[in-house]
Amino acid sequence: MSAQDLEKVVGYEYPAIPVAWTTRDLLLYAVGIGARKDEYNIVYELDKNFSAFPTFPVVLSFKGNSPEVVDFGKLVTQAPKTPGLPVFPPSGVVHGSQSVEVFRPIPRASGDGWQLKRRIVGINENKSGVVVETESVLVDAQGTPYTRMTAAIFNVRAKVTGQKFSKSISKSLQPSKAVAKGTPPQYTFTQTITDEQAIIYRLSGDYNPLHVDPEFGKKVGFGGVVLHGLGSYGVTARGLVQAIGGGDPNSLKAISSRFTSPVKLGDTLEVRAWELGPGPDGYTEFAFETMNVTSGKPSLGGGVAYVKKAAKGKL
Repeated sequence: MSAQDLEKVVGYEYPAIPVAWTTRDLLLYAVGIGARKDEYNIVYELDKNFSAFPTFPVVLSFKGNSPEVVDFGKLVTQAPKTPGLPVFPPSGVVHGSQSVEVFRPIPRASGDGWQLKRRIVGINENKSGVVVETESVLVDAQGTPYTRMTAAIFNVRAKVTGQKFSKSISKSLQPSKAVAKGTPPQYTFTQTITDEQAIIYRLSGDYNPLHVDPEFGKKVGFGGVVLHGLGSYGVTARGLVQAIGGGDPNSLKAISSRFTSPVKLGDTLEVRAWELGPGPDGYTEFAFETMNVTSGKPSLGGGVAYVKKAAKGKL
């Protein structure tokens, strides 16, 4: 394939995915990302301030509109093909980064007619592989957008043109500036991943056996069960909301980061955030990373988020 042909792939729109959820799905997701017993506004449906946690829509590409367990193998092997791209082997697929941008809070139950509208927004090929960026926008039955999500998937050692290539129309977040090395974070949040965290998170829709079957985890080179990348992403988002937003899930406008190392059950994560300055619509921009204190490696890096700071009396 030529570079000219590959350029035409960027912008390709997939068939929309019908999606649905209930209040119970929101409660289960909150517990899956480590919500504690006193976080009533995301774990107790009768709380006057109950809201969906804003990163919940990331599970909908797995869950779809099914209330049942999803066959992960079929989800991977029967994924729609992309005209102009080869079928990349699943064994070489790595989730590189994820961003979520909230346009408006989702309702506690979807009702009928909701969809994920998906398109390819970027392709980058170099000698180490091919990165494909996909944008998914959650819309209601009237087509009103609620959440935009962008995922970068790295296909290790894959080739399309065999040459260097890059094109992007992505709207994923980028930090406005770097944090000087050695600067201490202004906000931190710490949580230890329980031994049951992955088996709870998977009930939100991602039934990859890597997150429940120790033998499968060893077979694919992880040494056992690891937490879902989007699970640690959700824990991180919750940490930012708790540390900066006073625990209000609607304080998070947007979040983006790279996945840098796996998280094992029992590991302790520390979310570290640095204030960068004003963001859009009264939100504040923060850089962040999530350090795996147990392994000594960052599990999420290069993070940026827009969070509305809680009034000091609410912290």
